Amino acid sequence: MAGCCAVLAAFLFEYDTPRIVLIRSRKVGLMNRAVQLLILAYVIGWVFVWEKGYQEMDSVVSSVTTKAKGVTLTNTSQLGYRIWDVADYVIPAQEENSIFIMTNLIVTMNQTQGLCPEFPDKRSICESDANCTTGSSGTYSSGVSTGRCVPFNKTMKTCEVAAWCPVENDEEVPKPAFLKAAENFTLLVKNNIWYPKFNFSKRNILPNITTTYLKSCTYDAITDPFCPIFRLGKIVEYAGHSFQDMAVEGGIMGIQINWACNLDRAASLCLPKYSFRRLDTRDIDHNVSPGYNFRFAKYYSDPSGAEHRTLIKAYGIRFDIIVFGKAGKFDIIPTMINIGSGLALLGVATVLCDVIVLYCMKKKYYYREKKYKYVEDYEQGLAGEMDQ
Repeated sequence: MAGCCAVLAAFLFEYDTPRIVLIRSRKVGLMNRAVQLLILAYVIGWVFVWEKGYQEMDSVVSSVTTKAKGVTLTNTSQLGYRIWDVADYVIPAQEENSIFIMTNLIVTMNQTQGLCPEFPDKRSICESDANCTTGSSGTYSSGVSTGRCVPFNKTMKTCEVAAWCPVENDEEVPKPAFLKAAENFTLLVKNNIWYPKFNFSKRNILPNITTTYLKSCTYDAITDPFCPIFRLGKIVEYAGHSFQDMAVEGGIMGIQINWACNLDRAASLCLPKYSFRRLDTRDIDHNVSPGYNFRFAKYYSDPSGAEHRTLIKAYGIRFDIIVFGKAGKFDIIPTMINIGSGLALLGVATVLCDVIVLYCMKKKYYYREKKYKYVEDYEQGLAGEMDQ
């Protein structure tokens, strides 16, 4: 109990104040200046120069529109002589911050609703009706089973289904890609950005770009780094991939636009920087369900009124436009905060040197005597002398 009272009395009735002790030591002096120099280098070099700690920052607000251009010709036994333009291979016509270009397809023509044999696989091949379950429809089925086993061809039987007939055969993807000429199609990306804190806006079609230049330029990282028109084959090539390989099974490409703007400088120096990468990077060792594809159908009716459709399994490349960036402008508040933080950090040098001097050096006890001095209460001492 007495010990607790002594501790409490020391806490309540004792006061400590810093004491300045000048220690003439080359080791401690050099270490103190070295730590202070490192802190100054961090504050000036990293905080103010690299991170621009004197600026207020804002994140970009962006909108993107895209437009594809290009025409190609195909001549096949199934589709015949056919011209493909933007309305055929851009699906859907408009997306938010992305565009899908169809590069390959599997077409199943003249489908009607009826009864037909399922496409053969390990689930649909049968020998008799006993192998088919009436009313079943698996995840990969083309329709609903009737429970009958019917000939698929001269050598094989499969379960009959109620479906759009004939059923799709997507066992083999066309190689090379059906629309391999899409490599030379172009994509115009129009990007408008806004920094609300600074009420600053700009677009990637820069003020010096003329209509004549825009109709003739194509993006090149060296010769035309600010042209907003991109050749599809070049986009994939910049990401380190082959367009013709990617066109077969499809994939997803990212077009990244970075707006890093220092608004303390001229607005004309705030420029977009483009980069490209594949977003669905394939793992060669785990190549399950690769690429990007989906199905859609075109419906029509014959003269008798019967409904037909053409089913298309579309493979292609989806281009996602990803816009990011920050802008900075001088502001006194972050400047003063970072200066204050830097001055506070300088105290670390004193603390570190105190620890070494008082606890690590050979003359630590001597330095402690010089560092700490205990003084009794002057008023109490004066009262005691008067009593005597």
